[in-house]
Amino acid sequence: MQFEKDKMNIKHIPQINHTESGNFFLLAGPCAIEGEEMALRIAEKLVGITDQLKIPFVFKGSFKKANRSRIDSFSGIGDEKALRILRKVSETFGVPTVTDIHTNEDAAMAAEYVDVLQIPAFLVRQTDLVMAAAETGKIVNLKKGQFMSPESMKHAVQKVLDCQNPNVMVTDRGTMFGYQDMIVDFRGIPTMQQYATTVLDVTHSLQQPNQTAGVTGGRPDMIETVAKAGIAVGVDGIFIETHFDPANAKSDGANMLHLDYFEGLMRKLVAIRKTINQF
Repeated sequence: MQFEKDKMNIKHIPQINHTESGNFFLLAGPCAIEGEEMALRIAEKLVGITDQLKIPFVFKGSFKKANRSRIDSFSGIGDEKALRILRKVSETFGVPTVTDIHTNEDAAMAAEYVDVLQIPAFLVRQTDLVMAAAETGKIVNLKKGQFMSPESMKHAVQKVLDCQNPNVMVTDRGTMFGYQDMIVDFRGIPTMQQYATTVLDVTHSLQQPNQTAGVTGGRPDMIETVAKAGIAVGVDGIFIETHFDPANAKSDGANMLHLDYFEGLMRKLVAIRKTINQF
């Protein structure tokens, strides 16, 4: 199967056009929308940093969390309530937004509020779900399954293209390494770039799932290491979840980057990308 990458590249979409600045683009925000005040607070900080550093930015927030280890884990504040908050972020700061969907019905609903529909890694092989997202005409972000090879993502990409939607990108979020750890194979980035614009999800790549307590762990101390490596190998975009109080976040706090450290990391990544661009 011969892929025509230009037809799958998102560089023609103004909100996340990273070709002019030579920078990577960024998908960042909290794991889940916990309320309006927290979402606006995080967005304001991220917009200030990315504007200053000329990083094309998409605000990320899950309107609900369907994949939970335990039934009593936080799943959301209400679907439409959270989606309205995402719309308010977009209108307040003039930035696009991304959220993940879990059912075919979610696709049409979320498309009314956000710019990018994200297919979670565990669901990326679900043809009906991928098609439902593609048929909205929105940008579709396909997260590589933890159980899938980079090469197999070409089939997921093709499903979107077959729905006459060229607006597709893929995101690597690590591969299962044993029962309770993840690892990033950086060879996968140039492989997947043959099929579509490629993002590295830094924070989910550092998850430690399947803990006996039923709460996912993580290695936030390695966020800078993995992010630097991704930029060095030429990834198009970076995905990072962040919060001003990760210890008390309602979802994935164990592997989120503290908001206070965000600007310092972005400055380092921009410097690496500028150096890479000289060669």
